[in-house]
Amino acid sequence: MRTTTRPASYRDQQAWRELQEFLPARLRLTDATAPREEFWNWRGHRVHLDRYPDPAAKAKVVLHHGVGTNGRQMSLILGAPLAKRGFETVALDNLGYGLTQVRPGSTPSYDDWVDLVVDFLAQEQSRDDRPIVLYGLSAGGMLTYHVAAKAPRGTLRGIVGMTFLDQRDQRVRDETSHDKLTARAGVPLMGLLAKTPAASLTYPMSLASKMSALANDPAAMKVLMKDRTSAANRVSVRFLDSYATYTPAVEPPAFDACPVLLTQPAEDRWTPHHLSVPVLSRITKVPVETVMLDNAGHYPLEEPGLTQMQDAIADFVTRNTA
Repeated sequence: MRTTTRPASYRDQQAWRELQEFLPARLRLTDATAPREEFWNWRGHRVHLDRYPDPAAKAKVVLHHGVGTNGRQMSLILGAPLAKRGFETVALDNLGYGLTQVRPGSTPSYDDWVDLVVDFLAQEQSRDDRPIVLYGLSAGGMLTYHVAAKAPRGTLRGIVGMTFLDQRDQRVRDETSHDKLTARAGVPLMGLLAKTPAASLTYPMSLASKMSALANDPAAMKVLMKDRTSAANRVSVRFLDSYATYTPAVEPPAFDACPVLLTQPAEDRWTPHHLSVPVLSRITKVPVETVMLDNAGHYPLEEPGLTQMQDAIADFVTRNTA
């Protein structure tokens, strides 16, 4: 992924401050209420973390962004409110996103994303033995599944996704890509280029995907599309190829790692509910729940969906970590 000049701290970034103006006042952060920022070294990369530490918390919730968001945007809608409810929360910036510093000369793949989270969970478990639930927004939802399928048994007590999309499914590609040509011709082309030196070339995620549907508020979209650490990011050919073709360690019919919760925005114009059904309908060995978030868009800025999401996740974590 392309190296860009990014601030070392979200204290020095204006994008999230502008975005939070579209959130209810109760969710807006100040310098005093913002999460603690940390860096975790992983295979030569410096991974940025937003953490609300709470040694007294009985459970941790790890938050993961999608391909148009970042960890600070997860802290806004979930990290801070769940911390107020008594959970320790930590939001990751995965390779190429947010303020994470990618090792010079490397071209991370989606497989690296999965491995990073698996290793991060192991690192968290080495600190203490509190149970962990993993949340993912957008593409991060399926990542929670991929991580749970690959991680050692018992790593996670549950996974929560805002969507669970299998990009190997042509129907999913058709509806979530920028256009039909990209959906049908783009993936085979990326597969060919990924086997050449062109694998490290970068492409705007906004041209690969239906990024225009990230938020339902047009003014919020303008803020997001100026942010090179989230919606305006570029990703490598290698990442796009591996993202579109990733094969999980365990397919849904055999998945039995932990319970699953889908928190589906009801007004999602990018990844509507029916696109998650092919994955979730085949998971039968563990409980699968769905909660619809009224009036909420793909990146939810709207009530009552925000409160419904926070309530549902808090309840899910409490029940599955008791």
